[in-house]
Amino acid sequence: MKYLLGVDFGGGASKATLLGVDGKVYATATYEYPTYYPAPGCAEQDPEDWYKATVANVRAVMEKSGAAPTDILALSLDAATHTAVLCDEEGRAVRPAIYWTDTRSVREVKELRESHGSLIFEQALHNIDTIWTLPQILWVKNNEPELFAKTKRIMFAKDYVRQKITGDRVTDRIEAQGSMLYNCPQKKWSEELCALAGVREEQLPALADPTDIVGKVRAEAAADLGIAEGCPVLAGMTDTVAEVFAAGAVNKKNVTLKLATAGRICVITDKAHPSVHLVNYSHITNGLWYPGTATKSCAASLRWFRDTLGCMSYRELDEGAEKISVGCDGLMFHPYLNGELTPYADPALCGSFIGIRAGHTKAHFTRAVLEGVAMSLMDCKKALDGLNIPMDDYATAIGGGAASPLWRQIVSDALGIKLQLRNISDSSFGSAMLAGIAAGVFASPEDALAKCSAIKNETVPNPENTEKYEKLFEKYKAVHDALAPIYHG
Repeated sequence: MKYLLGVDFGGGASKATLLGVDGKVYATATYEYPTYYPAPGCAEQDPEDWYKATVANVRAVMEKSGAAPTDILALSLDAATHTAVLCDEEGRAVRPAIYWTDTRSVREVKELRESHGSLIFEQALHNIDTIWTLPQILWVKNNEPELFAKTKRIMFAKDYVRQKITGDRVTDRIEAQGSMLYNCPQKKWSEELCALAGVREEQLPALADPTDIVGKVRAEAAADLGIAEGCPVLAGMTDTVAEVFAAGAVNKKNVTLKLATAGRICVITDKAHPSVHLVNYSHITNGLWYPGTATKSCAASLRWFRDTLGCMSYRELDEGAEKISVGCDGLMFHPYLNGELTPYADPALCGSFIGIRAGHTKAHFTRAVLEGVAMSLMDCKKALDGLNIPMDDYATAIGGGAASPLWRQIVSDALGIKLQLRNISDSSFGSAMLAGIAAGVFASPEDALAKCSAIKNETVPNPENTEKYEKLFEKYKAVHDALAPIYHG
């Protein structure tokens, strides 16, 4: 048997999937790593943790499956975009990577909006915000000039790991779109946007398509990973497009709803839809895009609650929350732990529990978190509806949070749409299928999906609950409107 290997780097963990050429998954492995919060509003990760996770996960799937090192036909990586690694001439990180949820660059965002807002939007197709690489690099330049001076190369998360495996200096065009240093209409690095960050184009990686073979596993990395030297490695892609692909969204109007570290609703279109409410990225299929709305702290909110207040497993939290009625007896949560994106693009917003009474239990708080994220996704859905983008009347649920039947039902009820769940749809699976396309195992994305994926079950909305959530949403918005001025003060 020959295999395809996909490795994903998510917000808190990396996952590897070993996919057989027969379309079956033979092994998976997960390795967690921390996010560091050195100061309020700051979020960083150690790039070396990503490589350690890669080694641990690849070795684990090889051992579980019994595959021989020479059985791997191709390797593909994916990761969250906006995560730049500032490196010296040898490719070593000069500081921890600023994660995309970081909000320290508020001042830089304000200055860029006022001085070059139109130029940035015209070329990057996005509204300037703290999630983008451009203001993050500018913050380093302004506040850590000695480290900025040491920066000779700029890589992105998956590309930094791949560099350690192959020695290449390449990124894919979808990743580049997330940097705010890229001219999307002209499909090249932007001299003007790079200049705003004090970056030269030669410091940035070369551009490739996701399925391009950009290097081969070097001897040292082969020894670390337990796979053969010379194994082809793809340019890869971002984690969201990997999930979109894995979820079967490869045709116009297809919709994905992501319950992961961040939450997103994406629609497949045949063009970009530049809007302050949307994040626009191109699809792996030429000519297609997947513009989407986003809420910053989705599963990140539940993870925070579990680790800080819940103190029990996700399954136990769900079991308690199932017993609580819609609306949590007046308790409400706003998931703005790191500010918010759609529809506010406001890094100053903060998370909150509102309406606490003596009778509320831990189960009430758990359900309030689940419902609060659902309310934020309602904000996202209504922003898409307002732009009249054609979409199917159902969505495929993806991300770790989609494994919860309770959370899927709450979101389905709140949005009033049917949710499909595939047998597997995570990013590392999408990357493994992409490796199969590059290796010639699959003829196309549609061929890969037909051979590797199937719909597992469906969640149908309860109309009575949908009506209740519509009324609850009005209160949710009113609380935002009341508290936003306080946070800004």
